[in-house]
Order: sequence, then C-alpha cells, then structure tokens
Amino acid sequence: MKLSEIQELIKFVSRSGVSEVELELKDFKIVIKTPPRKKRGELIPQDSDNIVVHSTVPVVAAPTQVVVAPPVTTEEPTSAAEGQEASEEGKDSNLITIKAPMIGTFYRASAPDKPPFVSVGDEVVEGDVIFIIEAMKLFNEIESEVGGKIVKVLVDDASPVEYDQPIFLIEPH
Repeated sequence: MKLSEIQELIKFVSRSGVSEVELELKDFKIVIKTPPRKKRGELIPQDSDNIVVHSTVPVVAAPTQVVVAPPVTTEEPTSAAEGQEASEEGKDSNLITIKAPMIGTFYRASAPDKPPFVSVGDEVVEGDVIFIIEAMKLFNEIESEVGGKIVKVLVDDASPVEYDQPIFLIEPH
C-alpha cells in the first residue's frame, strides 16, 4: 500500500465519524483509531494529532512532488472595493503557488536550531529543497519544481498542513 493511499484512508476515516477502521491485506495490516464521539451525533473535532495509526509493516515514503497551481486570472470588478482586491490579485497573477503534496507537519528547516531552507526574497532553482513535511514519523524533503524568487510564506513553521494547501508564493524567473 502506497503512502498516499494510507494518507487518503486516514483523511477519509477522520471525516467519516467512524471510530476505528482495520484493513488487512496479504502481508500488511493497518488499524486507524479516532477519538470517540462527544455526544450522540456530535463529533469531537478531528485533526491529524487525534488519529492513531498502527501498522505491522514499516511504511516507506514514496518520492514526493510539489503541486504547482496555474496562475490565477481575475474578472472585471463591479465595485471599488472589488477593484482594489482585484488589483492586488492582479499583482499576484504571475506568481506560482507551491502546495503541500501530502498531509503532515510543515517545517521550514531541517532542525529547530538550523536556518530555514528558504526565506522571503531568496532565489531558488528547480530541485532545491524548500521545506519538509513530517508524515507518520517520516521527514519528507520537498523540492521546488520551479525556479524563482520566494515572495511569501503562507504557513507558520511547525504547523499542520493539508494535502494541496498553499505553502509558498514564488515569482518565476
């Protein structure tokens, strides 16, 4: 079973309200447990810290890829307030959004005492490690798939991130 399939299963279980799922394949068994319900019909808020996963086989992370969204185009505004918002978005229309390729915890540096991989204003080239996502005790180095200048960091260090969540804005070369 691939890591991405396990992550999707965890996400499905956390949203479905089921308290426990056990999946057993030929040479692999996984048990996913979520916190119990608070009251009848009311769920305790779910997040990745509340989910317990047990596996009888070590999980190996697959190579990760950064998802790059196409530039955003804006329509003609109808009011002055919308015009200001659209002009701000227009400035960002040439920016590329680097998104989280998996769920986990976002880290800007390889260790708490190390400098971040990239900061606002830094130039990156394709293949540079730009952040780490920890998922199921595995630290996945995420490489940039585009070259450019880091314009904005959208996530705080050591924060949980969801699949496809925007992480950085990059102005391409």
